[in-house]
Amino acid sequence: MTKTTVWRVILFALLVGAVATVPAMAGSAVIGSVAGSLNATLGGQSLLPNTTVFSGDSLQVRDGVAVVAVGARSRVIFGRDTVASFLRDSNEVTVLLSQGNVSLYHPTDGTSVRVKAGPVSITPAAGFKTLGEVALLNGSVVISAKEGALQVDGPGPVKSVTKGQTIVLQPKTAQGKGGGGAGWGGGYTALQVVGLGAGISSAILGGVAMSRAGNATTAANEAISAGNAATSAANTANSTASSAVSAVAALSTADSSALSKANSTAAATLSAATLALSSANQAQFLAACTDDYLKQGTTASASQIYGTNCPSMSPTGP
Repeated sequence: MTKTTVWRVILFALLVGAVATVPAMAGSAVIGSVAGSLNATLGGQSLLPNTTVFSGDSLQVRDGVAVVAVGARSRVIFGRDTVASFLRDSNEVTVLLSQGNVSLYHPTDGTSVRVKAGPVSITPAAGFKTLGEVALLNGSVVISAKEGALQVDGPGPVKSVTKGQTIVLQPKTAQGKGGGGAGWGGGYTALQVVGLGAGISSAILGGVAMSRAGNATTAANEAISAGNAATSAANTANSTASSAVSAVAALSTADSSALSKANSTAAATLSAATLALSSANQAQFLAACTDDYLKQGTTASASQIYGTNCPSMSPTGP
C-alpha cells in the first residue's frame, strides 16, 4: 500500500468519525429554545424568540425577563438582574445560577432540570408537578415551592421544601476561639420563612404568561394573515359579482333591444301582409265583377257575393 493510499484511508476514517459524532454532540448539547425575552442577552447577543440554547451558553437578564423551554413541557424563567449558564448531560439540564433568581416549572413527565447556586443543588422532587424558585440574595440561597416539592442537596443533610414553604440557606459562620471566617464549611443554616412566596410566584406566573403571550401573538398573527386572505378573497368575489351583475345588465339590455327590434320587424311584416291581403281581395273582387260583366252583361252576382257594388263597366271597342 502506497503512502498516498494510507493517507486517503486515514482521511476517510476521520471524516466518517466526524460525521458520526456531530449529531450525537449536537443532540446532547441542546438545552432548549427561547419562548420569550425582554432586555436579555445570550453570549452577549440580544436574545430573540425561538433561539436555540446550547450547553455552555451564558444568559444575562437586565431589567427584564427570559423564558427558556426545556424539552417539550418544562420551563425555566429568569428574572431581572440575573446571570446564569447552562450544562447538559444525558439525563438532565443544569442551570448554574451566578446571581439573581430563576423560577422553574416542571411537570411530572418533563425533562429533568437542576439549579445549582454555589454549593447548593435544587431539583424537583420525583412524581410531582413542581412550581418553584431559587434566588441568590446577599450570599444566601432562597428556595420556595408554590406547587409540588423541591429537593435541596448541599453541605449537610438533604432537605425537602414542599408546597407553600420557603427556606433561606445562609453560609455557616464558624464560632468560638480561634476565630474562623464565614463559609459554607461542613453545613449551612436553614431558616424557614413564611409569606416570602408572593413575589416568587408572580415572577413564575409572569414568565409563564410571557410564554403564553408569545404563543398568543403567533396565533394572532396567523389569524390576521387568515383575515387578510379572507378579505382579499371577499374583494375578489365582490369584483367577480359586480362583473357578473354588469354582464347580466348588459345581457338584459341586449335582450330588450333585440326584442324591440323583433317586435318592430314583426309589426312591419304584419302590416305588409295585411296590405297584400287587402290588395289581393280587391283584385279578386274586380276579377269577379269583370267576369260577371263579360258573361252576363251585368255585375249583379259579384255585388251580391262581396256586398259591394262593382265599378261601372261598359264595352270598349273601336
